[in-house]
Amino acid sequence: MTSFNLDDFNYHLPPEYIAQHPAACREDSRLMVVDRARGRCRHHWFAELPEILDPRDFLVLNNTRVFPARLLGKKASGGRVELLLHHLPEALPDNANTHMARVRASFRGHGLKVGQVLYFGQGLLAEITALKGPGVAEVVFTTPEGNICDAVLGQGQVPLPPYIRRAPEAPDQDRYQTVYAAHPGAIAAPTAGLHFTPEIMARLRAGGIESAFITLHVGPGTFQPVRRADYTQHRMQPESFVLPAAAAARLNQARAAGKRLVAVGTTSVRVLEHCAGPQGFSPQEGWCGLYIYPGYRFQAVDRLLTNFHLPKSTLLLLVAAFAGRDLILAAYQEAIREGYRFYSYGDCMLIV
Repeated sequence: MTSFNLDDFNYHLPPEYIAQHPAACREDSRLMVVDRARGRCRHHWFAELPEILDPRDFLVLNNTRVFPARLLGKKASGGRVELLLHHLPEALPDNANTHMARVRASFRGHGLKVGQVLYFGQGLLAEITALKGPGVAEVVFTTPEGNICDAVLGQGQVPLPPYIRRAPEAPDQDRYQTVYAAHPGAIAAPTAGLHFTPEIMARLRAGGIESAFITLHVGPGTFQPVRRADYTQHRMQPESFVLPAAAAARLNQARAAGKRLVAVGTTSVRVLEHCAGPQGFSPQEGWCGLYIYPGYRFQAVDRLLTNFHLPKSTLLLLVAAFAGRDLILAAYQEAIREGYRFYSYGDCMLIV
């Protein structure tokens, strides 16, 4: 009988290995190359990527843009409350002289209930209109004047993940964003892309390495904890995506030419695998709830560039599905021995 035990995807990471700030320069990150065929790892720097890849490789990158999704406010009692918006605010029709927008959000704060009003800066108010589950609420923002969506985003902060144990700083507005970010809607950066610079992109193009962009707006689904010991029983919360016509056409051309699709990040993997069909890729947009774990048969992705992920996470399960559990956990232990930096602002690996 096959065992699907989440504890099989656990590992110990000393806290000092969790990167609290980005590298001084994006391309200064380390790059571990994990060779599936040989079962071993090589150590490089990300700046070497254009020489590690060759014209047979075709990069697929996620051009979502992180919006300021974390808001700090107060209850009428003066108690602090924190909201993490799940998506961009959706403006509602004007009601008298008040402008309104609805959004679903995770919250930190005790005793929140339906009908409660929260107070943010510059006249911005939020009413809890529904509780959607533990720590999740539907909220309607109001402001007496101006554009409500601008008002909400104007109060927001960079939504750094909780394992970065500091408040956002000015450099995070740039560094927690890929250089090719184009379409706002994500509450977290597609972190494998944080290492790229315009210069590295230019070197890749000069080396004959082509690329295309998809969009997946990273939402709570990517980070939702796996709470079932049998990880196959977990369900991903869908996230919105777009595979543009131009990208679909280029992907089909690359496939016809025998090129290897290199997914930059797990979000790109999920869109590619979600959209791959018997006739290739077709333009589409909608919601992707694809959950990939060991045993999954990949249809589209040949290589994967990805950061190091949390234990027992859907992200680690996806990477283990791609490269094999034993090889990935061995690579993680080697990364710890070699002093790699982990998670969003950390180093990365290329699985070939």
